[in-house]
Amino acid sequence: MPGLLLDTLRGQNAKTRPVWLMRQAGRYLPEYRALRAQKGGFLPLVYDSAAAAEITLQPIRRFGFDGAILFSDILIVPYAMGQDLEFLAGEGPRLSPRLVDAGLASLTAVPNRLSPIYETVRHVKAQLPADRTLLGFAGSPWTTATYMVAGEGSRDQHETRAYAYRDPGAFQAIIDAIVGVTIEYLAGQIHAGAEAVQLFDSWAGSLAPSEFERWVIAPNAAIVTAIRARFPQVPVIGFPKGAGGKLLAYARETRVDALGLDETIDPLWAAQVLPAGLPVQGNLDPLLLIAGGAELERQATRVLEAFADRPHVFNLGHGIGQTTPVEHVGQLLALVRSWRG
Repeated sequence: MPGLLLDTLRGQNAKTRPVWLMRQAGRYLPEYRALRAQKGGFLPLVYDSAAAAEITLQPIRRFGFDGAILFSDILIVPYAMGQDLEFLAGEGPRLSPRLVDAGLASLTAVPNRLSPIYETVRHVKAQLPADRTLLGFAGSPWTTATYMVAGEGSRDQHETRAYAYRDPGAFQAIIDAIVGVTIEYLAGQIHAGAEAVQLFDSWAGSLAPSEFERWVIAPNAAIVTAIRARFPQVPVIGFPKGAGGKLLAYARETRVDALGLDETIDPLWAAQVLPAGLPVQGNLDPLLLIAGGAELERQATRVLEAFADRPHVFNLGHGIGQTTPVEHVGQLLALVRSWRG
């Protein structure tokens, strides 16, 4: 039986809002920190399917969210494409060889690196209540490519942007390769039990409009088209963080089933300009969840009111911060669940 979240992503508008939060499984939870201390680093956790499933389910047990988001990482795709991946304490992920130096031809695919992720999905699906939706995900091609080209994250993605300008043909080949692997990766998650999937384009906001069309809209549209052809009942959520005024073009041209909004988007503006009936997801500032109190409730209510006339999944504008007090998450959920538009 579909749950409230899945119904909403399919276009139904209910008085009660479904809610899940990006990075709801992670470092703000004491049970996560305890398991990570026991198991070791981040990547070993991701590849321990039983542990990754437990982490996915921890926030469901504690808070009863309407959706469980797979505990994994967007860089699993480049890892499967043949780059080496490590997470350095205090510094973030590192990928090698950097494609700006070595090029796509330097990689030898290791597709079995995806198999443990599918096993995690199966573990979660077997334990998740039937009325909760299991969400799979992948990084969108542009964001994934920024890490593959530069070997690490950056604030403005200057190295990848310059590479794409300098050699658009080579960069197109990288994007096309990521698209192909991502389609198969999401299909594998769906076969294993994922009921909806999200495409994270965390660095979409760094591109000029023409580049946004080429490196964000076109690749995401290809993925959405392929997934819809194979799995017409599985909603695809697009989350182009930082897209701003380009959101309307993204929604129309990618044909995502639902659109994630970051915290910089005015919900009243989004409610007015986005296609009628398009489900939206978001978009509370994660810092409000750290602050708590009356301002958290005022701003959350503003989001709820803005989207009263369309299907809406309550979420943050990005992921939960590591220092978020657990009790503030409870405060937010009490408000969302009691609200009736």
